[in-house]
Amino acid sequence: MARIIVVTSGKGGVGKTTSSAAISTGLAKLGHKTVVIDFDIGLRNLDLIMGCERRVVYDFVNVINGDANLNQALIRDKRVEQLYILPASQTRDKDALTREGVEKIINDLSDMGFEYIICDSPAGIESGALMALYFADEAIVTTNPEVSSVRDSDRILGILSSKSRRAEQGKEPIKEHLLLTRYSPERVNRGDMLSVEDVQEILAIPLLGVIPESQAVLKASNAGEPVILDSESDAGLCYADTVARLLGEEREFRFLEEGKKGFFSRLFGS
Repeated sequence: MARIIVVTSGKGGVGKTTSSAAISTGLAKLGHKTVVIDFDIGLRNLDLIMGCERRVVYDFVNVINGDANLNQALIRDKRVEQLYILPASQTRDKDALTREGVEKIINDLSDMGFEYIICDSPAGIESGALMALYFADEAIVTTNPEVSSVRDSDRILGILSSKSRRAEQGKEPIKEHLLLTRYSPERVNRGDMLSVEDVQEILAIPLLGVIPESQAVLKASNAGEPVILDSESDAGLCYADTVARLLGEEREFRFLEEGKKGFFSRLFGS
């Protein structure tokens, strides 16, 4: 059976799609057959970050409507052998997703031997977001260390516990993970940003990863490459750690403390 993982948040712009791309790529790099599905019907950004936008012929909604089959719509990543992308439609609205259609696709992907199905959710609590989380076994709640983002993520936790299929059927709850993105120890020390401990105290779910504020993320997105492939970058290293923890490995958290300035930095004030 495939592990169905939704990457979700209450607020837009916190790095869900960047995280979905990085985590799915990391899982596939380790040999796990993985598919990442873009649930953001009408916008579609995942294919840009994955660098496959020119290869989109059929999409998620085409498969639901029977205009194409899964093999026609799935895009195989050129860099990582076990990685596939199912893009969203840019020309439909979010009501094009039906619960029966999504369930059939997820079941078919599981039958095709996928070990991980990563659902890249749109922000908020509209129909596309609710559809992305409904069938999930696990949720990676993505948040920035700021009050509004954390508050909205707290609301998503309430929805995960009440509106998922597991909740409806009285099964074990969705397993929740916290992914903190755009973290800056310097800004935490200045009081401009919540600390890791602050966020954990508010949301009270296990910490899966902390991704530092990094120019490498923007550079990778513009290049159409998941940042985890940049193994020299701080963000790439932290996403690799996040994937390892998702697979049950214990790893220390990096870049949580402000780096000490060297002699010349202190001397010249840079």
